[in-house]
Amino acid sequence: MMRRTPFALAGTAALLLLTACSENSAKVTERAQAEPAAPQVTITPADGTGKVKPDSKIKITVADGTLQNVTVKVGKKDVEGELSADGASWTSTWALRPGATYQVSATAANNVQTATVASSFTTLKPANTFKIADIIPAPGETVGVGMPITITFDRDISNKKAVEQALVVRSEKPAVGAWYWTADNQVIFRTKNKKYWDARQKIKLTAHLAGVRGAKGVYGAADRTHQFKIGNSQISTVDTKKKYITVVRNGKRVKHVPISAGSGNGPVRNGVDTFLTTSGSHLTMSRHRVETMTSEWMGVDPKDKANGGYEEKIPFAVRISNSGEYVHSMASRVWAMGRQNLSHGCVNAPPEFAQWFYNNFQRGDVVDITGTKRRIEWNNGWSYYEMPWKQWVQGGALDREVNTGPAEEASETPATTPPAASPSTPAATETAP
Repeated sequence: MMRRTPFALAGTAALLLLTACSENSAKVTERAQAEPAAPQVTITPADGTGKVKPDSKIKITVADGTLQNVTVKVGKKDVEGELSADGASWTSTWALRPGATYQVSATAANNVQTATVASSFTTLKPANTFKIADIIPAPGETVGVGMPITITFDRDISNKKAVEQALVVRSEKPAVGAWYWTADNQVIFRTKNKKYWDARQKIKLTAHLAGVRGAKGVYGAADRTHQFKIGNSQISTVDTKKKYITVVRNGKRVKHVPISAGSGNGPVRNGVDTFLTTSGSHLTMSRHRVETMTSEWMGVDPKDKANGGYEEKIPFAVRISNSGEYVHSMASRVWAMGRQNLSHGCVNAPPEFAQWFYNNFQRGDVVDITGTKRRIEWNNGWSYYEMPWKQWVQGGALDREVNTGPAEEASETPATTPPAASPSTPAATETAP
């Protein structure tokens, strides 16, 4: 009888053990291949980075998973951003606040695992900044339907596209408008053609300027939020041939009275009679309980009566252009109203109506004048509707129309009475009564 040696038994056991180990390793490898890797989250700028340029973007990306939660704060303020459709990335919306510390936290997950990554970085504190010096209309002011938004910066802007991109206008009722740069430090928003704003609504301007690079080495210092209100629709039509002014409020005619417009019998400059009232779209700009009007605008000393010199105190004057046109009271010419045009370019009105017009005035009310061959220039006062719409749109750095509505939870702001002479209202060239 043959016996197996202990060596043979040992070899058989080793073979069986080796076979078992090989099977287990294959199963482990198979399971490992089936299980997804942990999500890999990347935050840019990286943790600990300093002097990040303010016009940079915060970007969070994930591999092997999707973002479940993103929290980005600067101080106590949440930072706006947008998640991609596939959930694989998040990008901040606006530029970064200069000289600030940002805290970032992102959580990503797949079918098996979750990963959370935190980061902190600081932005550059620039040597040069820019900010908004003035906005028309005033905050909380109630204005007319034609009111443009005028933003003046405290220094020239060369990177106009970036700055314009950061300006957001929201209205409670939909409107279409566009920006136009009138100077390197000034940009104006108006609505399309003569559709104007809808009456009785709030308008909100948000300027996301903090960190925007406005020029080489120059960044926006801070964001700015500005709100105002559109009041009643008040549109006046002046017919210089029929010599009447008609006021329509919210679609209903409320006034129709005789007036006397420019005589068309004055000094001729650049082929234009300066005593003609200008036809076209005017906007009311300021009101004056008593306005001093003199002949100095046409180079005549007020004391030189022989050559038409004059100086008069005119009550209830509402200015409608920079060239010195007003709708104002003129008691001494009531006899001519509805019959003759005798003014030096202004719209002379009966005292009772002029006082009513003055008391019901809103900056930005529309005054359309017809009947003369002298047309108002688009940049004479706030007559921006005189510029063709296509040309206006092309005057913006982004060359595009802007849809404004509806507003995002615009909070109520108290209405204010427009000042008699606002420091932000362009200086007028006083003309004649």
